[in-house]
Amino acid sequence: MDIFFSAGNSSPRSEFRVVLLGYRRSGKSSSGNTILGREKFDLKRRTAQCVKRQGEVAGRQVTVVEAPGWWKNENLKKSCELTKQEIVLSVSLCPPGPNILLLIVKIAEASTQDYIRNIQEHLDFLSDRVWSHTMVLFTHGDWLGDTTIEQYIESEEHIRYLVEKCGNRYHVLNNEDKSDITQITELMEKMEEIIAGNRGRHYEVDRKRLEEVKEKREKEEERATERLMKVEKQRQHLQSLKPGNSSPRSEFRIVLLGYRGSGKSSSGNTILGREEFDLKRRTAQCVKRQGEVAGRQVTVVEAPGWWKDISLKDTPELTKQEIVLSVSLCPSGPHAVLLVIDIDDSLTIEKIINIQEHLELLGGVVWSHTMVLFAGGDCLGDTTIEQYIESEEALQSLVEKCGNRYHVFNNQNKDDKQLLEKIEEMVAVTH
Repeated sequence: MDIFFSAGNSSPRSEFRVVLLGYRRSGKSSSGNTILGREKFDLKRRTAQCVKRQGEVAGRQVTVVEAPGWWKNENLKKSCELTKQEIVLSVSLCPPGPNILLLIVKIAEASTQDYIRNIQEHLDFLSDRVWSHTMVLFTHGDWLGDTTIEQYIESEEHIRYLVEKCGNRYHVLNNEDKSDITQITELMEKMEEIIAGNRGRHYEVDRKRLEEVKEKREKEEERATERLMKVEKQRQHLQSLKPGNSSPRSEFRIVLLGYRGSGKSSSGNTILGREEFDLKRRTAQCVKRQGEVAGRQVTVVEAPGWWKDISLKDTPELTKQEIVLSVSLCPSGPHAVLLVIDIDDSLTIEKIINIQEHLELLGGVVWSHTMVLFAGGDCLGDTTIEQYIESEEALQSLVEKCGNRYHVFNNQNKDDKQLLEKIEEMVAVTH
């Protein structure tokens, strides 16, 4: 039963259930740590799932659920399906429902009309009722200096609209100064007032909507299991085609293709096991690096990327030429073309079409030599790569076009030799 004390009662609430929502890098994890007074949320690791943490704050039991964020410049339609599902599921992780939803907004960033519209779309995805339980929580309060939060709100037209949408409820945190207890006690008092205004009622997502999301998630997990079984059966078949006395391949020639920022350079370093590709410098030409990996000579060619939001006809001619030239830099041709995709990106049908157009510069036969290499696998958390694929409809067609060949890299872990095994199996059929 929800324990509620009216505004006139001197006894504070004994429990708070809080959900943190916001775009990526807005300061959700830091705010969760500041609220709980200890490092409960990992600031260095982003996961595709909600994270739930609990603790005692000023004699109260506080539950904080952090939902994964969306990219600030992407609207709801472009957000990953997994992210949208987790936003809905977040409110069910603190039963019977959150008392407060804190919408995290970073003060030190420009907030355009588009950014605010994206925020509104993601919160409206829960329901329009969510706003009566929501407070804007501004992070990076130290950036204000001598300016008050009220002056800041009044100076930013779009922020003012957002605050008014939340019933003029807001608070500011300086997450760099966790020793300032007053900022948390004041936040608790404001949350008490909001709960009183809602007559003690917690926010509850529409049950039908919640069940739809859970059912969709279950079907995706079933299909993910089927895909994994299909891949394992496929690999077993390829291994059976290898002669019994064959030695492992002594040389691998690999070309990395992908849009800008997909993680090609990081993936090249992971493959070679050392920092061969410069992560801070982008060039208009292909970059070729070599090294010995597990006793094999490995050549990796990274082709320059294209902007993922533009089609082939709008890509600079020099970039297109370099993509075509990339395969000639490892004579007599690459054993594998690795199409690098950042798991952190949402992939719309338009982006998938752009990827296909750029790869087919090498001819339609390229697909029989291509494997999808997912970069940034550490952000998946407990989600399998198969679940991720099954949640993104546009991505499924791309993986199938590559013969259901894919691998996932955690580029924070430079010890991944399974990729070479998969390439060897692929080469057994294509060469």
